[in-house]
Amino acid sequence: MRRFFERIADYIRETDKILILLCLAACLYGSTAILSATYIGSGFQRCIVQLIGTFLGLSIAIFISLFDYKNILKYWYLFAGLGFGLVMLTFFFGYAPEGTDDKAWLALPFGQSFQPSELLKVAFVISFTTHILKVMKRGYISFFNVVLLCIHGAIPVMLIHIQGDDGTAMVIFLMFLAMLLTAKVSLWYFAAAGGAVAVAAPILWFFVMNIDQKSRFLALLNPDQYEAIIYQQARGMTAIGSGGFFGYGLFKGPYVQGGNIPLGYNDFIFASIGEELGFLGCLAVIAILFAICYRILNVGIKSRDIQGKIICVGIFTMFAAQAIINIGMVISVLPVIGITLPFFSAGGTSTVSLFLGIGLVLSVYKNRNRKALVLGD
Repeated sequence: MRRFFERIADYIRETDKILILLCLAACLYGSTAILSATYIGSGFQRCIVQLIGTFLGLSIAIFISLFDYKNILKYWYLFAGLGFGLVMLTFFFGYAPEGTDDKAWLALPFGQSFQPSELLKVAFVISFTTHILKVMKRGYISFFNVVLLCIHGAIPVMLIHIQGDDGTAMVIFLMFLAMLLTAKVSLWYFAAAGGAVAVAAPILWFFVMNIDQKSRFLALLNPDQYEAIIYQQARGMTAIGSGGFFGYGLFKGPYVQGGNIPLGYNDFIFASIGEELGFLGCLAVIAILFAICYRILNVGIKSRDIQGKIICVGIFTMFAAQAIINIGMVISVLPVIGITLPFFSAGGTSTVSLFLGIGLVLSVYKNRNRKALVLGD
């Protein structure tokens, strides 16, 4: 028994306690906001699911952090197979919950659901990091290897796009770019890709994007002409504006309690917080998410090997991209593309998957002082 408690003490001493506390603070804050936004219609149900997801996710994160991330990377094919396999199942057995228009979920017992694309983001970090390391061992990242890396990145992006979840596809694409930059791929490739995108943009706009996708962008410029498209964002902005500096208080927001913020417990949880807790509440959300992102990136910077750096950059980009896109959607700076706010939006799958990423970061932190492996070994 004494040895058991000694191991617990050793773990607490070696792990990133600040990152864990920040994640818990975000989850508890989010669970409280979810309870306020759903209590009238669902009681404690959604809040309890969120708390269960938090407890399960944190437990998994701690378990993952007990293993050296270098050993985890050796089993990349298991994570990749699980992530891609579950996403493929949605094409045959997937369904679209109320409020969504893409069949990206798998049904679970007791009326719950699971979104495999959330798990795929973490699986991509593991498999893509391994791919980059194999390329870097050769000492020079050739054009052919860059093409192979791009194919690796394109597979999950296109798969999720075909599924209909363009928001998650965008997040994975940004993760792909950030991880490539960390691997010090020549900037000339990025310049060439940027030029190709600039040339292809008109083609995408006129011949690839459908009317609904175009309307979401045009609505930001001409909201009066696209009232049906901008409706969700307009309600969210009205709620945030009415909250003022301090807000109405939990369980007291007229729009939130009246159910007048579409998905006010999920994608638009930031609007619900803005109405009930005001500008200060929104500022606290941004501060906590910024601190989590900074902590993750700092762990990557202090990592003694490229594996740890790439993993942390991938997880950092996942958190940062989701936070920026979600808040941008709510305040009508970006079009609505269905992205949740990390640790704040309702969703057990999202919460557990985010903690999977945190577990990898904790593993990098825990092993930061150990002797780094040489790529050529």
